[in-house]
Amino acid sequence: MTVFAAFGAGTAYGITSMERTDVPGLATEPDGRWDYPRITRPPLPAGAAPYDHEDPASVHAADLRALLLPAPAGATEDKALKGEDGWLPTGDFLSVFAEKKDRAEVKQLLTDHGLRHLAARGWTTPDGTRTRIFLLRFATAEVGDTVYGGLTGYGGATYALAGAERVEFDERFPSAADPGGVTRYAYDELKPRGAEHVRQAYLRAGEVVALVVQSRKGTADAVPFQQTVTLQGQLLS
Repeated sequence: MTVFAAFGAGTAYGITSMERTDVPGLATEPDGRWDYPRITRPPLPAGAAPYDHEDPASVHAADLRALLLPAPAGATEDKALKGEDGWLPTGDFLSVFAEKKDRAEVKQLLTDHGLRHLAARGWTTPDGTRTRIFLLRFATAEVGDTVYGGLTGYGGATYALAGAERVEFDERFPSAADPGGVTRYAYDELKPRGAEHVRQAYLRAGEVVALVVQSRKGTADAVPFQQTVTLQGQLLS
Protein backbone atom coordinates (compact mmCIF):
# COMPACT_ATOMS: atom_id res chain seq x y z
CA MET A 1 0.00 0.00 0.00
CA THR A 2 1.31 3.45 -0.86
CA VAL A 3 0.93 5.56 2.23
CA PHE A 4 2.23 8.92 0.98
CA ALA A 5 -0.58 10.98 -0.51
CA ALA A 6 -0.28 14.14 -2.57
CA PHE A 7 -1.90 17.03 -0.75
CA GLY A 8 -2.80 19.04 -3.84
CA ALA A 9 -3.16 18.79 -7.57
CA GLY A 10 0.24 18.24 -9.11
CA THR A 11 1.98 18.19 -5.72
CA ALA A 12 3.67 15.14 -4.26
CA TYR A 13 6.31 16.80 -2.09
CA GLY A 14 9.17 15.89 -4.39
CA ILE A 15 8.88 12.15 -3.88
CA THR A 16 7.36 11.05 -7.19
CA SER A 17 10.65 11.48 -9.03
CA MET A 18 12.65 9.32 -6.61
CA GLU A 19 13.20 5.60 -6.66
CA ARG A 20 10.66 3.82 -4.51
CA THR A 21 13.40 2.29 -2.39
CA ASP A 22 14.77 5.77 -1.55
CA VAL A 23 11.79 6.87 0.51
CA PRO A 24 10.38 5.07 3.57
CA GLY A 25 6.80 4.10 2.83
CA LEU A 26 7.37 3.81 -0.92
CA ALA A 27 9.73 0.86 -0.95
CA THR A 28 8.66 -2.51 -2.27
CA GLU A 29 6.68 -4.58 0.21
CA PRO A 30 7.27 -6.40 2.45
CA ASP A 31 9.65 -3.99 4.13
CA GLY A 32 8.18 -3.48 7.60
CA ARG A 33 5.97 -0.53 6.71
CA TRP A 34 2.82 0.09 8.70
CA ASP A 35 -0.58 0.38 7.08
CA TYR A 36 -1.44 4.03 7.57
CA PRO A 37 -4.70 5.52 6.31
CA ARG A 38 -4.50 7.94 3.40
CA ILE A 39 -3.01 11.15 4.73
CA THR A 40 -4.83 14.36 3.84
CA ARG A 41 -4.54 17.92 5.04
CA PRO A 42 -7.22 19.10 7.49
CA PRO A 43 -9.69 21.81 6.42
CA LEU A 44 -8.79 25.43 7.02
CA PRO A 45 -10.95 28.08 8.67
CA ALA A 46 -12.93 30.17 6.22
CA GLY A 47 -10.72 32.70 4.49
CA ALA A 48 -7.47 31.29 5.93
CA ALA A 49 -4.44 30.89 3.67
CA PRO A 50 -2.66 27.51 3.43
CA TYR A 51 0.71 27.22 5.16
CA ASP A 52 3.55 28.19 2.83
CA HIS A 53 6.98 27.09 4.00
CA GLU A 54 8.62 29.49 1.54
CA ASP A 55 7.01 32.46 3.31
CA PRO A 56 8.77 33.20 6.63
CA ALA A 57 5.62 34.93 7.91
CA SER A 58 3.31 32.01 7.14
CA VAL A 59 1.85 29.91 9.96
CA HIS A 60 -0.43 26.89 10.10
CA ALA A 61 -4.06 28.01 10.17
CA ALA A 62 -5.36 24.47 10.69
CA ASP A 63 -6.26 23.18 14.15
CA LEU A 64 -3.04 21.76 15.61
CA ARG A 65 -4.87 18.63 16.76
CA ALA A 66 -5.85 17.91 13.17
CA LEU A 67 -2.19 18.01 12.12
CA LEU A 68 -1.33 14.95 14.22
CA LEU A 69 -0.59 11.82 12.22
CA PRO A 70 -3.37 9.22 12.56
CA ALA A 71 -2.52 5.79 13.97
CA PRO A 72 -1.86 2.88 11.59
CA ALA A 73 -4.22 -0.05 11.18
CA GLY A 74 -4.33 -2.44 14.13
CA ALA A 75 -2.81 -0.02 16.64
CA THR A 76 -4.17 0.56 20.14
CA GLU A 77 -4.58 4.24 21.04
CA ASP A 78 -2.75 5.70 24.03
CA LYS A 79 -5.66 7.48 25.71
CA ALA A 80 -3.38 9.16 28.24
CA LEU A 81 -2.04 11.41 25.49
CA LYS A 82 -5.44 12.75 24.46
CA GLY A 83 -5.49 15.32 27.25
CA GLU A 84 -8.60 17.46 27.70
CA ASP A 85 -10.35 18.21 24.41
CA GLY A 86 -7.21 17.02 22.66
CA TRP A 87 -4.86 19.50 24.39
CA LEU A 88 -2.06 17.93 26.41
CA PRO A 89 -0.90 19.59 29.65
CA THR A 90 2.68 20.81 29.44
CA GLY A 91 3.64 18.68 32.43
CA ASP A 92 2.62 15.53 30.59
CA PHE A 93 4.94 16.43 27.74
CA LEU A 94 7.80 17.24 30.10
CA SER A 95 7.56 13.74 31.57
CA VAL A 96 9.27 12.34 28.46
CA PHE A 97 12.59 13.81 29.62
CA ALA A 98 14.82 11.76 31.89
CA GLU A 99 16.21 14.30 34.36
CA LYS A 100 14.34 16.62 36.70
CA LYS A 101 16.67 19.52 35.87
CA ASP A 102 16.09 18.95 32.15
CA ARG A 103 12.34 19.00 32.65
CA ALA A 104 12.71 22.31 34.48
CA GLU A 105 14.90 23.77 31.72
CA VAL A 106 12.56 22.67 28.93
CA LYS A 107 9.59 24.07 30.85
CA GLN A 108 11.38 27.41 31.10
CA LEU A 109 12.30 27.28 27.41
CA LEU A 110 8.65 26.78 26.46
CA THR A 111 7.47 29.47 28.86
CA ASP A 112 10.03 32.03 27.72
CA HIS A 113 9.04 31.51 24.08
CA GLY A 114 5.31 31.58 24.60
CA LEU A 115 4.11 28.03 23.92
CA ARG A 116 0.57 28.47 22.58
CA HIS A 117 -0.76 24.95 22.11
CA LEU A 118 0.42 21.39 22.73
CA ALA A 119 -1.27 18.38 21.15
CA ALA A 120 -0.25 14.74 21.20
CA ARG A 121 -1.18 11.31 19.93
CA GLY A 122 0.16 7.89 20.74
CA TRP A 123 -0.44 4.23 20.01
CA THR A 124 1.02 0.75 20.36
CA THR A 125 1.16 -1.64 17.43
CA PRO A 126 0.69 -5.43 17.77
CA ASP A 127 4.46 -6.02 17.74
CA GLY A 128 4.80 -3.93 20.91
CA THR A 129 6.20 -0.76 19.32
CA ARG A 130 5.01 2.33 21.19
CA THR A 131 4.74 5.63 19.30
CA ARG A 132 4.29 9.09 20.79
CA ILE A 133 3.95 12.29 18.77
CA PHE A 134 3.93 15.77 20.31
CA LEU A 135 3.18 18.99 18.40
CA LEU A 136 4.10 22.32 19.99
CA ARG A 137 2.89 25.58 18.44
CA PHE A 138 4.49 29.00 18.93
CA ALA A 139 3.63 32.47 17.61
CA THR A 140 6.01 32.65 14.66
CA ALA A 141 8.42 30.55 12.63
CA GLU A 142 11.32 32.50 14.15
CA VAL A 143 10.26 31.53 17.66
CA GLY A 144 9.70 27.92 16.58
CA ASP A 145 13.19 27.81 15.12
CA THR A 146 14.69 29.15 18.35
CA VAL A 147 12.96 26.48 20.43
CA TYR A 148 13.92 23.78 17.92
CA GLY A 149 17.54 24.90 18.14
CA GLY A 150 17.36 24.73 21.93
CA LEU A 151 16.23 21.11 21.84
CA THR A 152 18.53 19.73 19.16
CA GLY A 153 22.13 19.48 18.06
CA TYR A 154 24.08 17.35 15.60
CA GLY A 155 25.98 15.56 18.33
CA GLY A 156 22.78 14.59 20.14
CA ALA A 157 19.56 15.91 21.57
CA THR A 158 20.08 18.64 24.16
CA TYR A 159 17.91 16.86 26.73
CA ALA A 160 17.87 13.09 27.17
CA LEU A 161 14.56 11.26 26.98
CA ALA A 162 13.61 8.76 29.66
CA GLY A 163 15.11 5.40 28.71
CA ALA A 164 17.47 6.92 26.13
CA GLU A 165 20.16 8.77 28.02
CA ARG A 166 22.83 8.21 25.32
CA VAL A 167 21.99 8.88 21.67
CA GLU A 168 23.69 9.75 18.39
CA PHE A 169 22.55 11.46 15.21
CA ASP A 170 20.90 8.86 12.99
CA GLU A 171 23.06 8.90 9.86
CA ARG A 172 20.97 6.10 8.36
CA PHE A 173 17.80 8.16 8.17
CA PRO A 174 17.44 8.95 4.43
CA SER A 175 17.42 12.69 3.80
CA ALA A 176 15.55 12.04 0.53
CA ALA A 177 12.48 11.34 2.67
CA ASP A 178 12.39 14.81 4.22
CA PRO A 179 9.48 16.94 2.95
CA GLY A 180 10.26 20.41 1.67
CA GLY A 181 10.36 23.10 4.31
CA VAL A 182 10.71 20.66 7.22
CA THR A 183 13.87 20.62 9.35
CA ARG A 184 14.68 17.29 11.03
CA TYR A 185 17.08 15.84 13.57
CA ALA A 186 16.69 12.10 14.15
CA TYR A 187 18.54 10.25 16.90
CA ASP A 188 19.17 6.61 17.69
CA GLU A 189 19.93 5.19 21.12
CA LEU A 190 23.49 4.03 21.62
CA LYS A 191 24.37 0.52 22.77
CA PRO A 192 24.31 -0.92 25.33
CA ARG A 193 20.61 -0.14 25.57
CA GLY A 194 18.13 -0.78 28.33
CA ALA A 195 15.09 -3.01 28.15
CA GLU A 196 13.68 -0.91 25.31
CA HIS A 197 15.26 0.57 22.21
CA VAL A 198 14.26 4.24 21.78
CA ARG A 199 14.32 6.23 18.53
CA GLN A 200 13.43 9.91 18.42
CA ALA A 201 13.16 12.77 15.93
CA TYR A 202 12.54 16.48 16.25
CA LEU A 203 10.88 18.31 13.35
CA ARG A 204 10.26 21.98 12.70
CA ALA A 205 7.86 23.41 10.14
CA GLY A 206 7.20 27.10 10.56
CA GLU A 207 5.91 27.85 14.05
CA VAL A 208 5.35 24.15 14.91
CA VAL A 209 7.94 21.94 16.59
CA ALA A 210 7.29 18.19 16.72
CA LEU A 211 8.81 15.34 18.69
CA VAL A 212 8.30 11.76 17.49
CA VAL A 213 9.35 8.94 19.82
CA GLN A 214 9.22 5.21 19.10
CA SER A 215 10.29 2.52 21.54
CA ARG A 216 10.15 -1.26 21.62
CA LYS A 217 11.49 -4.05 23.79
CA GLY A 218 14.59 -5.42 22.11
CA THR A 219 14.87 -3.49 18.86
CA ALA A 220 12.71 -0.69 17.43
CA ASP A 221 12.72 -1.21 13.68
CA ALA A 222 14.02 1.63 11.51
CA VAL A 223 11.48 1.47 8.67
CA PRO A 224 8.28 2.24 10.63
CA PHE A 225 10.13 4.98 12.50
CA GLN A 226 11.32 6.62 9.28
CA GLN A 227 7.86 6.17 7.77
CA THR A 228 6.13 7.76 10.77
CA VAL A 229 8.51 10.72 10.94
CA THR A 230 8.22 11.34 7.20
CA LEU A 231 4.44 11.23 7.17
CA GLN A 232 4.19 13.54 10.17
CA GLY A 233 6.54 15.90 8.40
CA GLN A 234 4.36 15.83 5.29
CA LEU A 235 1.32 16.81 7.31
CA LEU A 236 3.21 19.84 8.60
CA SER A 237 4.89 20.85 5.34
